[in-house]
Amino acid sequence: MIVQKKQWLQTAFQLKGSIITAIYQRVFWCGIFGFLISILYHFRLPVSQPILESVIPSIVLGLLLVFRTNTAYERFWEGRKCWGNIVNQVRNLARQIWVSVDEITPEDRENKISVLRLLVAFAVATKLHLRGEAVNSELKEFMASSKYLTLKTMNNPPLEVAFWIGDYLQHQYNRNCLNNYQLISNQELLNSLVDSLGACERILKTPMPLAYAIHLKQLLLLYCLLLPFELVHNLGWWTGLIVALISFTLFGIEAIGVEIENPFGHDTNDLPLDAICNTMKRNIEDLISLTPSVYSYTEKEIVSGKESN
Repeated sequence: MIVQKKQWLQTAFQLKGSIITAIYQRVFWCGIFGFLISILYHFRLPVSQPILESVIPSIVLGLLLVFRTNTAYERFWEGRKCWGNIVNQVRNLARQIWVSVDEITPEDRENKISVLRLLVAFAVATKLHLRGEAVNSELKEFMASSKYLTLKTMNNPPLEVAFWIGDYLQHQYNRNCLNNYQLISNQELLNSLVDSLGACERILKTPMPLAYAIHLKQLLLLYCLLLPFELVHNLGWWTGLIVALISFTLFGIEAIGVEIENPFGHDTNDLPLDAICNTMKRNIEDLISLTPSVYSYTEKEIVSGKESN
């Protein structure tokens, strides 16, 4: 219980990952402005205007902030679901390729290993693509030098990697190392990977409408500037502190929405794409270390019989 309490307090006062560094200047100036209004009120100037309370009702501003945060979180959660789908489909496709593609020549095993590593390359290339970063050495370990150089010239590197994987599957089908049912199943998994890439691009390239973002910021600023005039009659010298606390709450909610709106970056609150890609890499290397059972001649005859029917 004591450990949990310490963890709760550590989280409450943790700066890394919080939005304090993004909003502290705005909070500070709102507090200073509230303090200046207190000084003016102390010298009997007519700054107390309780009527201003009805200019921007708190419930209206609260609903706007909630809508803003919910919309941003929906984008964040949709991005997480897309990456969860990428992880699952990479595992499923790798497993099917490793087990179902027959090895006729000694080079077939190396080719299978290469295409399994291309699946990890797809995830890494998707991560870099969504972050707007160029192809770098992070991808070099997953492919031959010729492919790496080709990838550096592409506008959409993950799509090119998906093309290579699809080309491998079709080639194995032409060599009779995959039957028709296996090819269709693998192609569906590959199509799902490309669909997830497209969904992530949709999130990335559809930002919050600018007019909405501007209007919300204007309302926040107006509300925080009018607040001291409403509170100074009752709070006196405490006006600056209370205004700072209220502005911290409001600016913080708005900043959280901005922070998670694009979930693919390097910020602490963004999706842990590096860790996700490293997990996929470990999964694929573990799979490569396993030896799949070989089809018996009878099983191949059964499959061929089904195809002929």
